[in-house]
Amino acid sequence: MRLLTALLSGLLFGAGLAISGMTDPARVRGFLDLLGAWDPTLAFVMGGALLVNTPLYWLTRRRAAPLFEPAFSVPTRHDLDARLIGGAALFGIGWALAGYCPGPALVSLSTGSGLVLGFCLAMFAGMMLADRIGRSRS
Repeated sequence: MRLLTALLSGLLFGAGLAISGMTDPARVRGFLDLLGAWDPTLAFVMGGALLVNTPLYWLTRRRAAPLFEPAFSVPTRHDLDARLIGGAALFGIGWALAGYCPGPALVSLSTGSGLVLGFCLAMFAGMMLADRIGRSRS
């Protein structure tokens, strides 16, 4: 049941990205271009997501556990370290340059675009490299 729930959640998320136009890198770059031809569409998508997520988040916090897991997986660390800030900076730079973050990139693979495929391959290579570096440090 967990896999089915994950699949349905991913499909719903991907459909939302496609319907809202967030798989279009030009739209994302337009949102990040505050001094040029700013496109507020992404702000409305984020606002809509918050309107749905916020009340549901507070409802789930009243539960002892999620439906298909024994416990919630909530981060316990609250500090900011160089690794977190560096990762966030790299993510933001990549998002601004490519116009993709992981979710929209995976949805955009369905277009068959070589640029999207290259982005996803580079993204997966970066994930594997980060995992390997993280394992060697511990």
